Amino acid sequence: MNTLPKHVAFIMDGNGRWAEARNLPRALGHRAGAESVRRAVKFARLRGIQFLTLYAFSTENWSRPGEEVDNLMELMASFLASELPGLLENGIRLKVLGDRAALPESLGRRLSEAEGLTAGMTGMTLSLAINYGSRDEIIRAARRATDCLAASGRTGGQLTQDFFASFLDTAGLPDPDLIIRTAGEMRLSNFLLWQAAYAELFFSRRPWPDFGEDDFEEALREYGKRTRKFGA
Repeated sequence: MNTLPKHVAFIMDGNGRWAEARNLPRALGHRAGAESVRRAVKFARLRGIQFLTLYAFSTENWSRPGEEVDNLMELMASFLASELPGLLENGIRLKVLGDRAALPESLGRRLSEAEGLTAGMTGMTLSLAINYGSRDEIIRAARRATDCLAASGRTGGQLTQDFFASFLDTAGLPDPDLIIRTAGEMRLSNFLLWQAAYAELFFSRRPWPDFGEDDFEEALREYGKRTRKFGA
């Protein structure tokens, strides 16, 4: 069976360990990871993946040392600035998942600008999950959904899955068909828990900075061998 997933999501793990194994600062591991992001986006676009979602910074990542967090925020801001022309040139729409309230103002501004400038793009959709945690997303969605129901005089008994999903950060996106995690860990780590209900999972031992086109292709081949029954 040679079926291409419509939506691929990545848990990009292993930047820090990649750097430590080479006696390098963790910041250099994250910079190497940014290069891997560029490769993955290019490969996904060329292979015809319509939706690509990357777990860039979780709500739990704030517990890391302040210097590392600051480096990550600066790296994401500079990455956006450098990659925006390519997104526009290749028709890639950017969507941001997560709670932006705690992000540095400069990063939040660049995210909003990039979303606005690429909003009309009709090629691949690239979603960046930044300050994202699935439990946080579900709580935020539940609050908005119940407020909406109350404002229209409806009750919680009228809440449906489709209505609730329209308040998630991923509203308008299809659920992921394939979730790939790198660096050998085998868990979802609070990523797309609602949306991953029937996703296929693929775990690579390769740390994210070393994850290349051949590894991506291997995951796609494995996906193509699986039969998806969606509980039927």
